[in-house]
Amino acid sequence: MSADERIVALDLWLLKLPVASQRDHGIGSVAGAVEVVIVRLTSESGAVGYGEASPWSVFTGTPEAAYAALDRYIRPFVVGARVGDIAAIMERARKAVAFCTDAKAALETALLDLSGRIAGVPVWLLLGGRCRDRIPLSCSLADPDFGADLALVERLKADGVGIVKLKAGVRDHPFDMMRLERLAAEHGDLDVRVDYNQGLSPGEASRAVRDVADMGVTFIEQPVRHDQFALMARLRDEIDVPLIADESVFGPEDMMRAVAEGICDGVSVKIMKSGGPRRALTVAEMAAAAGLTAYGGDMFETGLAHLAGVHTIAAAPAITLGCEFYQAKYYLVDDILTEPFPIEGGDVVVPDGPGLGILPDEGKLAHYATASTVSA
Repeated sequence: MSADERIVALDLWLLKLPVASQRDHGIGSVAGAVEVVIVRLTSESGAVGYGEASPWSVFTGTPEAAYAALDRYIRPFVVGARVGDIAAIMERARKAVAFCTDAKAALETALLDLSGRIAGVPVWLLLGGRCRDRIPLSCSLADPDFGADLALVERLKADGVGIVKLKAGVRDHPFDMMRLERLAAEHGDLDVRVDYNQGLSPGEASRAVRDVADMGVTFIEQPVRHDQFALMARLRDEIDVPLIADESVFGPEDMMRAVAEGICDGVSVKIMKSGGPRRALTVAEMAAAAGLTAYGGDMFETGLAHLAGVHTIAAAPAITLGCEFYQAKYYLVDDILTEPFPIEGGDVVVPDGPGLGILPDEGKLAHYATASTVSA
């Protein structure tokens, strides 16, 4: 087998996966289930590689759009292409369909997974080599029932997880402060971060972020709308804890503007925003070159997308604030991997196996699929 092998099939599944609870964010709520798109590439020798698009309609787009992008617009120049021509394939994907960064992330992940399995090496090696073996895990607290979140905190601490991120800006400022005060009083040993997901209006943002900063949180993330760059810059000047950009920075182009306008002290790096692991690495490197921090964020993902993020962070010295790859273990009712997503002692363990290291369970893909396009 070699990188000169041709890709002979592109298969798709649109999955609807049940989740454990409602989660409230500044830009919307999720309850009942999440939807993801799984892509499988098959080479001439029968080797396979998998990727995942994990969209959210209020953030990166819809699952239907990701499915159509892969099925209708991207498929024609993937099937028949050489496995090793990742850069050329991704450039064609960029030109074939605008936006759809989650679909492009799924495609590049599948190409890297396939290439790694053919070569017998992990994806992190294809991305430049590993700089860490373990990544500290953060879990977000977003249940409208704060009692349920406190119970989750107890479970997390028992598992060795020492980082939580409170989702704020959903109900009101007193509710956010009450939760922070409870966490400080009852769990003062935790690393607590706060994420507004654009939930604050310009009129309330200044007071809210100052109050939260006074609680000694590790960072405050995306308090206002993604396009309010000037306001982000002003808020950054008003507080003495790091301000992190998420929705304001999708890819390298946004990172360049964020640095130029001084809107943040760090950035959330997500392959679903960037359009794949390689562009995510570029965002992290740009942040580091500007003296900014970075951490690995996620969308509503299965363990498959988490693995793509893990390999990316493993190859990214600039991403130093851990990762949020908790959904597979702490939010999905049933993950789709054939083995548990590798969390140990509060860290995500970087896999050593070929490709992404763990395959999805095709029986689960069939079970949870609401639509599919699978070769005979």
